[in-house]
Amino acid sequence: MSRIDESIDFIAVRIAVLTVSDSRSIEEDRSGAVLVDRIEQAGHIVAARHIMPDDRKDIADQLRQWCADPQIDVVISTGGTGLTGRDVSVEAHRDVYEKEIDAFGTVFTIVSMKKIGTSAVQSRATGGVAQGTYLFALPGSPGACKDAWDEILAYQLDYRHKPCNFVEIFPRLSETERRK
Repeated sequence: MSRIDESIDFIAVRIAVLTVSDSRSIEEDRSGAVLVDRIEQAGHIVAARHIMPDDRKDIADQLRQWCADPQIDVVISTGGTGLTGRDVSVEAHRDVYEKEIDAFGTVFTIVSMKKIGTSAVQSRATGGVAQGTYLFALPGSPGACKDAWDEILAYQLDYRHKPCNFVEIFPRLSETERRK
């Protein structure tokens, strides 16, 4: 059903990676490393990478900062999407979203069900748009990051993907701003 049209030129997207963790360092950040590797292998640009603790306000502030940066098109965070008291990435993302991409979480759950069965119900992966920037919050496991990238984001962030993709509508994400 979906496909890559090789006759169309690839467009590299600039992606920031945020790992949310109270305990990991950059050297121990396997999930962030998975995302960086896949982003670069796909031909995209890692525009920024940061690790920060599970603090809702600080996470939202970092997301807003990256959304305001014209050198960042997409932000992918990993960690903090679970059900415990310290898991606040979803709330921080929703504090920033102008529009939520409701189907992202649904599709992620479908992908996860194939891999981990009903344990997928414990994830609250989410996606949205703010200031013309796509934002995605993924679980903190390397496997979840692989699944989200390989099964969803690799296609939706590839301009050649048909029948449609996120990249082709970049110019229209902020169209209401141009009207003011």
